[in-house]
Amino acid sequence: MTPTGAVVRSRLPRTALYEAWNRARRPLAESVTGALDVVHATTWAVPGRRAPLVVTVHDLAFLREPDHFTTRGNAFFRRALRLVEDEAARVVVPSAATRDDCVAHGIEAGRVRVVPHGVHADRGAAARVGAWRRRHGVARPYVLWCGTLEPRKNVARLVRAYAQAREAGSLEHDLVLVGPAGWGDGQAEVADVLRALPPDAVHVLGRLEAADLQAAYAGAAAFAFPSLWEGFGLPVLEAMAHGVPVVTSRGTSMAEVVGADGVLVDPTDIEGLADGLVRAVGSDAGPRLRATAERYTWSASARAHAQVYRELAVTR
Repeated sequence: MTPTGAVVRSRLPRTALYEAWNRARRPLAESVTGALDVVHATTWAVPGRRAPLVVTVHDLAFLREPDHFTTRGNAFFRRALRLVEDEAARVVVPSAATRDDCVAHGIEAGRVRVVPHGVHADRGAAARVGAWRRRHGVARPYVLWCGTLEPRKNVARLVRAYAQAREAGSLEHDLVLVGPAGWGDGQAEVADVLRALPPDAVHVLGRLEAADLQAAYAGAAAFAFPSLWEGFGLPVLEAMAHGVPVVTSRGTSMAEVVGADGVLVDPTDIEGLADGLVRAVGSDAGPRLRATAERYTWSASARAHAQVYRELAVTR
């Protein structure tokens, strides 16, 4: 999307700018932009400023599972969280799960606003599925996963559950893994499990262009996303927008999105996850999930953000 307003850039490189904001609270946002009514930090890079501050907190996963993040990342996130606690007039979160985490950590509930993300499904993607399948060698029905291969995404357990369901004869579908390599020991574990499976059963496709990713969603028999924790879990909503049955993690933000029509599992229980895969490919919930996804629009998200800005501008 092309910005409709003026875009002003700092002369500092991003890393230096983020560290300066995080440690010294300089340069002030206004020193780059001029006078402002509201400043919105959409990530943990929280600028110093004079105007009221809004910060989007996508999740507090680094507090739940510090081992899932780098040492440097943990230190940066924790300093930024202290800034949010001390300075943010409003904290925007994408889910009730993240709101509850923020409140439990000590951020007053009155400062927190839940603003879900939106989704846009490419309705032309279904017509491209056949070409996409031929290009990537995916001939049979398949279960899709999409994300970055990192520890909290729980991909190793997903592959083990898939192998278990396949070995039991209860799942004949292929497994398609889409997304960049990421980091962490989980990659080696995934590779070990893959070696024990038939070579044509699992397709590790890496990062896909947007149009190809939409075709991958549109052609899937089910979408599996057993992440240990997410602030929102946008891939789940993207699959739903294509009317694809979803199996995801119970008690998380993803469960909020799929509601009663999703197949919910304990993401650490491989046997339960295997059963969830089987139930998902046999589910008829796709049309209901698509209807739910249609309520999550970027226009609604933008309007909710604008309301937060108005609250602070009027107060100021």
